[in-house]
Amino acid sequence: MAKSKPKKATAKKVAKAKPRVKQAARKAVAKKRVNKAPARRPAVTTGHKLPSYDELPVRPGAPQGSAWGLFGDSDEVGTINLLSPDRVRAAAASIRSGKVFALNLPINIPDPPLFTRGKHTHTVKIFPNADYVLDDYLDNFYPQASSQWDALCHVKHPVLGAYNGIPDHQITGRGGTRLGIDNLARRGIAGRGVLADIARHYERIGKTINYTRAESIPLEDLEATLAAEKVSLRPGDILLIRIGWTQFYLSASEEVKAELARETVVPGIEGSARVARWLWNNHVAAVASDSPALEALPKGEGEEFLHFHMLSFFGMPIGEMWNLEGLAEDCAADRRYDFFLTSAPLNVPGGVGSPPNALAIK
Repeated sequence: MAKSKPKKATAKKVAKAKPRVKQAARKAVAKKRVNKAPARRPAVTTGHKLPSYDELPVRPGAPQGSAWGLFGDSDEVGTINLLSPDRVRAAAASIRSGKVFALNLPINIPDPPLFTRGKHTHTVKIFPNADYVLDDYLDNFYPQASSQWDALCHVKHPVLGAYNGIPDHQITGRGGTRLGIDNLARRGIAGRGVLADIARHYERIGKTINYTRAESIPLEDLEATLAAEKVSLRPGDILLIRIGWTQFYLSASEEVKAELARETVVPGIEGSARVARWLWNNHVAAVASDSPALEALPKGEGEEFLHFHMLSFFGMPIGEMWNLEGLAEDCAADRRYDFFLTSAPLNVPGGVGSPPNALAIK
């Protein structure tokens, strides 16, 4: 979105982008305000049986379909709580060959950056009295310009608020520093990862994705991909979804890349309440994709915004623009789609996002 345009047009395009909640999605979800009776069940804690989507909320007065209070009223890591020591130990069984796959793109890809983000500059400093020593620094570094985790403060519901009902004045950028990426950094992310390689599944069945349009991948195709891979989700899994966007982008022309920077139009998984229900009922800890937004963007009038459900209601971190190419090739070769996954986000107090620094170990 680097092209110079009148302010009104630019604002309209920015409104379509993920960091600025699109007005149409805002209105569509606002219409579904909680006009239902508040929950009467007491809050539960980790270690108890997890409620189904239809049993949410557990906190009286919380939004319908939200997990507010489930992991404690002061919780700031959401579904990452599902990565218990027992589940981390069990996830080690997914290590078989010892192969390691780094899942970050270089921090200068995409180039030009998407969603109005700027390009960083990298300066290497030579010490004048010790030229055998180097140091370096980054200027204008956007932690979400490349492979990233969204912190829970990244998107709040425009009507119903942020995860766990944490008020605006306590959220980074609005007064406080709660719900920042530092919570995930201090906690650490480790567990069983599962790859849903939708791009390869589509190749097998003769279906295509137009990577220059906001095409939605139906939930049924995500389920069919996992079934074809003969892999089942377990509570606490970290689901990685490959739609082939990274492969497309790396081979795209400079003109296509420039157009994507001007107005970011991308395919992704279906953004809907039923996908949210499916994710919650499978009790995944987090979801990451090679897509720039996980779900298709921009939204049409009245369409759901999955980010509201995941970040605001569930506290479920979203990863985007992950480099899944090498991992996907190896999974296709040995037909094993689960692995041990670790991620160490940057410990930026109140940070809105971070490179995942993720590794898949097979």
